[in-house]
Amino acid sequence: MDTVHDNLTAYPVLLGRESDDIREECGVFGVYGIEDAAVLTALGLHALQHRGQEGCGIATTDAGRFHTERHLGLVGDHFTQKDLLSRLPGNAAIGHVRYATQGGTILRNVQPLFADLNAGGFAVAHNGNITNARLLREGLVESGSIFQSTSDTEVILQLIARSKAAHVVDRLVDALHQIEGAYALVCLTEGKLIGARDPYGIRPLVLGDLDGKPVLASETCALDMVGATFVREIENGEVVVCTDGGVQSVRPFGRRPAKPCLFEFVYFSRPDSIVQGKSVYDVRKRMGLRLAQETKPLADVVVPVPDSGVAAALGFSEASGIPYELGIIRNHYVGRTFIEPTQQIRTLGVRRKHSANRGVLEGKRVVLVDDSIVRGTTSAKIVQMVRDAGATEVHFRSASPPIAWPDFYGIDMPGRDQLMAARMSLEEMAAELKVDSLGFLSVPGLYWALGAGERNDDAPQYTDHYFTGQYPTRLVDHDRSASQKDHQLSLLVEA
Repeated sequence: MDTVHDNLTAYPVLLGRESDDIREECGVFGVYGIEDAAVLTALGLHALQHRGQEGCGIATTDAGRFHTERHLGLVGDHFTQKDLLSRLPGNAAIGHVRYATQGGTILRNVQPLFADLNAGGFAVAHNGNITNARLLREGLVESGSIFQSTSDTEVILQLIARSKAAHVVDRLVDALHQIEGAYALVCLTEGKLIGARDPYGIRPLVLGDLDGKPVLASETCALDMVGATFVREIENGEVVVCTDGGVQSVRPFGRRPAKPCLFEFVYFSRPDSIVQGKSVYDVRKRMGLRLAQETKPLADVVVPVPDSGVAAALGFSEASGIPYELGIIRNHYVGRTFIEPTQQIRTLGVRRKHSANRGVLEGKRVVLVDDSIVRGTTSAKIVQMVRDAGATEVHFRSASPPIAWPDFYGIDMPGRDQLMAARMSLEEMAAELKVDSLGFLSVPGLYWALGAGERNDDAPQYTDHYFTGQYPTRLVDHDRSASQKDHQLSLLVEA
């Protein structure tokens, strides 16, 4: 049953960044029984680089020996074909690209994580967030476990190590029964590649085939990169075991309704990926089309906020009849380590990443279309940049509903007290952004764009808590933290 939380203002688990962007999650990839496994994994991670840019790693197995390499930074900076096979030999591999949502950006938190267990070597890469990781970690530490990282993924390794089950797959299943939250895992043992998806299928995982050999990935675009064909999605609550004998399926949780994350369509997945049998690009265009039907203003030009608003802006333009133009140009070569030595440079803000195309904007009534609004800080800067370029009116449209609730499943999103839609009315947001009008896609409109029909309030077909406040799982660590802080506050009041 979904849980509606009302106390998510003061105690956000995930600390938001200064940017208004929603940060990517992570990406996982795995191959089995394929020559040059490390090279294919590096290629797959290239395709998933949009899901995380802070760290990357690959683990391989070769005749019973495991090899791992992990780095801070981008895949292309560390995993080039030169010497890769000599460093990471083997015909089975898993890989990971990381954006930190649990644990800091330090090398020991970069995945895959590896451990020598009494059942043999075990490497794991994880996309998602374990919502009871802190509680489990406290119990494990009290009973003698020694942790080498601050990542919630290591909790899974520790639980596997302590399991009394006879076989490694059973040990993994034993661990999965103890964790809550969202996860898509790829694991590597001697003779096995294992994939697992949480009981609600919140985080994505797909199965592909490359010359008769299995490939696991977060998105279909990674299968395309290595020349693999799409077979199917790993189902919610499913564990798949890939061996020399083929692919077997285990269902340790029974049958539950799937509730995949809506933000895969809104923001995370690459436009050329297929999610839940739907083209991400087509869904985003339909979101823009419905947005125009719901909130069309009088305007001269539709301008996307690149790159996240491009597909929705195309749909908005087609539905409204307002011409589509590239009124903002994105600089794709802004590094993450850009140094801002003076206040004067800092005030340039968004112009490092986006530039106004004055020839398109000057003297025009402009509709800006973006995928979402989080804090509103970046959106406000873009609006001002468009006004400075001579726009006579600026109308802002979000191709998703208002984000009023934080995420606890692997998305780095600020707490409720920092989310613009949680703090302000529509009119107040429009005034804050200094726009002539502001509009959001409705929740029913988003479900329409997905072809999902009407949303069922009792059992929504997707994980959509960021819009509705209905969380699909218990938020154990968050609720404990909130309870402890409430107790501390009451003690202060009494004192």
